[in-house]
Amino acid sequence: MFQGSLVALVTPFDGNNRVDYTSLKRLIDFHVEQGTDGLVIAGTTGESATLRRSEHVDLIARAVEIAAGRLPIVAGTGSNSTAQTIELSLAVADTGIAAYLVVVPYYNKPTQQGLIQHFTAVADAVEKPVMMYNVPGRTVADMLPDTVGRLARHNNIFAIKEATGSIGRLKEIQALVAEDFRLYSGDDFTLLPFIEQGGHGVVTVSGNVAPRQVSRLCKLALDGEHAEAAELDNTLQPLNKALFVESNPIPVKWAVSQLGLMAPHIRLPLTPYSEQYHEQMRSAMRNAGAGLEKRA
Repeated sequence: MFQGSLVALVTPFDGNNRVDYTSLKRLIDFHVEQGTDGLVIAGTTGESATLRRSEHVDLIARAVEIAAGRLPIVAGTGSNSTAQTIELSLAVADTGIAAYLVVVPYYNKPTQQGLIQHFTAVADAVEKPVMMYNVPGRTVADMLPDTVGRLARHNNIFAIKEATGSIGRLKEIQALVAEDFRLYSGDDFTLLPFIEQGGHGVVTVSGNVAPRQVSRLCKLALDGEHAEAAELDNTLQPLNKALFVESNPIPVKWAVSQLGLMAPHIRLPLTPYSEQYHEQMRSAMRNAGAGLEKRA
């Protein structure tokens, strides 16, 4: 199974608030050129919460078609309803995806037993492997290490995206899962120590803007090249910070638009990136080596 930099891809919209498939192709081609190891489609960064079901299915199917086997596509299909998660997952099952990304159910605040039953039901219902996604900052519910350990025994759950940013949490999970269970950071700020402590990669927001750099950082960390990795990580930290001064994906969509790859349109209830942060982002992009020239 894949490792390295999996970019949580933004979803481009046109001026009429429709998915912009011309820009989607431009984005995917860009990531192939830049060496991204895989793409997550319709995750949090892809504004999955605002996609209608038909859009959600079409977006994933078109992404697979455009990628054409050049890099794996992970489909974000999680929701706060087990039945709806299964239904959406089955709807994209035959599109050619490599795996599913399924988030801890949000808003409902399920118990740990509820999480076990939810992920077990989803994993039982689908054939492609499932990556669990723990992000308590958004979902409120926190999938604890013991729960991860129990679910990791399921033969169709292969990984977790752990977005607490806690290396201590990573170590707790590692003690409870098999060696072949995949561990991905969901936090760009702590990507380097996460991999150095035994993680396999990242599902990244920053990789939308500086894909070659984030992919190289993962490779350096996986190869044990600490000094060079630390130097590169330092150049990326200002970008990480700029990308989270407002709710994701508000900043990242504006930043990607500055690369000329798409328009910055975003769906309500999110609003356009505040002008007061524009120069901070531009400076961070320059510092990270992300080109600001228009590409389209």
